[in-house]
Amino acid sequence: MAKAKEKYVAYVSTYTQGDSHGIKIYDVDMERGRFKEKSKVEITNSSYLTISHNCQYLYSITDFGVESYNILPDGNLEIINFAPINGMRGCYVSTDYTDSYLFVAGYHDGKLTVLKLQEDGSVGEITDEVFHKGLGSIAERNSRPHINCARMTHDNKYLLVADPGMDHVKIYRMNLEWGKVQLADILHSELDSAPRHIKISLDGRFIYVVHEWSCCIDVYSYEDKNGMPVFEKIQTIRTVKPERGSTNAASALSFSGDYKYMLSSNAGDNSVVVFAVNTETGFLTQKFCLPVGGEYPKDAEFFPNDKFLVSLNHESNDMTFFHLNLEAGNMIMNGPPIKVDVPNCIAFHRLGSTRRA
Repeated sequence: MAKAKEKYVAYVSTYTQGDSHGIKIYDVDMERGRFKEKSKVEITNSSYLTISHNCQYLYSITDFGVESYNILPDGNLEIINFAPINGMRGCYVSTDYTDSYLFVAGYHDGKLTVLKLQEDGSVGEITDEVFHKGLGSIAERNSRPHINCARMTHDNKYLLVADPGMDHVKIYRMNLEWGKVQLADILHSELDSAPRHIKISLDGRFIYVVHEWSCCIDVYSYEDKNGMPVFEKIQTIRTVKPERGSTNAASALSFSGDYKYMLSSNAGDNSVVVFAVNTETGFLTQKFCLPVGGEYPKDAEFFPNDKFLVSLNHESNDMTFFHLNLEAGNMIMNGPPIKVDVPNCIAFHRLGSTRRA
């Protein structure tokens, strides 16, 4: 008997400007590298979303809090509950690797919020709140803390929190019994670099931090030594060539399905750059940097089969699609753009899956 083809959906979060449906759901054509709209979810200003590690639930930022959803067998979403975060709207959300806690990063108020997750996927009470403090150096960022990302190391011991306002990544030790965090270390980035997003290698040994204003990726080795996190910067590589007077800003950071490639997107330059990843050393080597055919690629992602790429273009209100040849180092436009107003991020989901990296 022939093996049934794997089916995927894609969830796209958007701001709601005249449209109350902040999450769009698409059926994914894996052979043709295209999307077809399936349904949409009524939610206000979904600035970011994530799928639980057991693939049963989806969590999304909304105004003043987060919403949780059951992922139904066909990929549609069924709301579970709303939970407040006691602060301004967040910009990033993730879970720990046991799906016991939800982390919300607050750009506007510089606040990290930790919430308890229940067995039914609902979001419970706040277990910890941390306001970052201090003065930055860039007036355009209001010279104060802004948190853009919060995610756990793969061993589920430390929470990495990127603060572009303060140009550093704070490392918090996570107490999984009480849902409390304690500062353990700080990774200092270059002045005015603005660390934005963080990704971690499949084996958990390497940490990748993309910097919005300096348009570069810092690579760190990581290990836990006798209960202490040890990080060593081993590489810095640019996402786009520096140009005098340019207003480029690095945005997305994503791995290919096999973790052998990484991409980042560049607003201003309106391009996507793809790197080959040395899985033994953690080092990145640029394969190509090419235009995305849209304005401000706020997020970009490999298709799960690594044969296609989609770019979410925040300012031109569309998604563009490309054929990928990663070994040869090129990509070619794949059909016309699909209109979607002010898209923020995308997550692929395989129907029936029970675990993600």
